[in-house]
Amino acid sequence: MPGFEVIDQKERKEISKLFLKQNGILFAHGFDKLRKNFHVREFEKKICNHTKSKYCLAVSSGTAAIKISLLALGVRAGDEVITQAFNFIATAEAINDIGAKTVICKIDDTLNMDPEDLKKKITKKTKAIIPVHMLGVSAEMEQILKIAKKKKIPICEDVCEAFGGTYNGKYLGLLGKVGVISFDFGKIITTGEGGAIITNNKKIFEFAKQYHDHGHENKYSSRGNDSAKFFGFNFRMTEMQAIIGKVQLGKLKTIIKKNKERYLILEKILKSKFKVRKIPKKSSQTYEAFIFEVNSRKRSKIIKLLSQKGFGTKNLPDAIKWHCSYFWGRGLGKKEIRNSLVSKEKLSENIAIPIFLKKTIKEYFNLANKISKIN
Repeated sequence: MPGFEVIDQKERKEISKLFLKQNGILFAHGFDKLRKNFHVREFEKKICNHTKSKYCLAVSSGTAAIKISLLALGVRAGDEVITQAFNFIATAEAINDIGAKTVICKIDDTLNMDPEDLKKKITKKTKAIIPVHMLGVSAEMEQILKIAKKKKIPICEDVCEAFGGTYNGKYLGLLGKVGVISFDFGKIITTGEGGAIITNNKKIFEFAKQYHDHGHENKYSSRGNDSAKFFGFNFRMTEMQAIIGKVQLGKLKTIIKKNKERYLILEKILKSKFKVRKIPKKSSQTYEAFIFEVNSRKRSKIIKLLSQKGFGTKNLPDAIKWHCSYFWGRGLGKKEIRNSLVSKEKLSENIAIPIFLKKTIKEYFNLANKISKIN
């Protein structure tokens, strides 16, 4: 949250310009004589400037970004890719879609990848590691990076739910070889659907750029006469999505600031009453949700209160079946389901309060006080 909450006249005005002043070109490539802007390319440049990355490629979804990035890292059918139990199913779908095997790692108190369990999961077949910075919070990246470096395994960071967060002064997504972002309608900034790949590695970028556009090398001004080294696919972003993305990116810092104000109210009142999700010391989060552990009879009362007050819960527990690998039997083997059990039990004791900007600071203050008084 809450990119969709801050959509206003700014987005509408910029979209109107596309049709009223820019000839309504919706495609990211070609039509040079008709168009006045290349909005997708402009959006990519703005993301590079924001994150201080060398390269950015806008694509059709965060899921597509994961698949393209894994292929760019050299992952192929039969290889193993390690990711974590608390996740969105899209990560495993992308791994499985290229014929690789998803290996599930336990979570630690950050609710992200457990570095100690990661060591145990690495085999000769491991070709990539995907730590997922769930709900705005970084994994313990210093330890994960050391393990990956020692084993010479590339890292693809899943930043779909943490765009704007940092670790040790770097934006999440730039700690490993490549990072993937989602801009779907539930993310911190949105283009409706859409995603991006960020990297400082030219080879990864060049592969991704070609693959997402049917293999086009874009060496020639005429796309009809262009060359290709390999088969690709169509994972392109549209100009309309990019226009929305440019406006939303300009709102990101304000969104995080306002998220933080609400998050800190919850933290101040509830941290003495409950065990709160661990935040890595060297990180800054995006304050997507306030997560705390409740393993008593209070749990059902708190969940009921959140529903009554119109907050609900974010993934924990409302959509846990889509965000915990224990429930993905249709795509994982029995071994990986067993590997997910401990994490599932841990997640089942947590509640995530979503941060909404349309909920006032006073509403969060009142909510926190009511939760703190539940017996």
